[in-house]
Amino acid sequence: MPEFIARLTVRRESEPVDSLSGLHRFVSTRAAFIAQKTLYGYLKTRMGTRYPSMFEDDFFVSSINVAKMHVYAACLSDLAVFAVRRAFCDAAVDDGLRRRAALGCYERGLADNAEQAAGAEAFSPSEALQAFERRLAFFDWHGGAGGSDLFTESPSALVRWAPIAPELKQFDREIVENSVRFAWREVRRQFEKRIDGAAVAAEAQAAGAETRAAGAEE
Repeated sequence: MPEFIARLTVRRESEPVDSLSGLHRFVSTRAAFIAQKTLYGYLKTRMGTRYPSMFEDDFFVSSINVAKMHVYAACLSDLAVFAVRRAFCDAAVDDGLRRRAALGCYERGLADNAEQAAGAEAFSPSEALQAFERRLAFFDWHGGAGGSDLFTESPSALVRWAPIAPELKQFDREIVENSVRFAWREVRRQFEKRIDGAAVAAEAQAAGAETRAAGAEE
């Protein structure tokens, strides 16, 4: 499997998520795990015995490289807003800190996969980041959808970007989108078990205070 997958060890991790860097890493690695699991799972199911030989086709491999980055960006978007909303749900922090924490998760994910993104000509990290910033600009951190309902981008992204013939996708949409929603259940369970929201919020508040102090000095 591609290096994008091989370096992941997410299932063996169990330490608390009690810092901003830990939050960023959780979001980056779990988004990558779900992206590869659902994309390659869909391709293998659709192609059957032809699946291994398709990786000898340069055009197909190029299409995979594009698809995996777009699906990853969508997974990153969904998990970042979920994780930050959950981590700060009981914290007295302003929404600006929440947005910065979510943006930090997204930027970490793009940085972690910069090499893969560079090899996907039809994927623009800057455009993906702008789309996420637009989502954050209108995101309700306190009301509206929550929990599993926040995972809106990744199911549709898999159907859109998977290199499968459109006439087949029309029959697959409901099943494929539901498979992505189901895949997130274990990630949310892990996060609930490991998150120390108070510690993450305290660090975010301290970082925000330092930023404001530095700005006042200037």
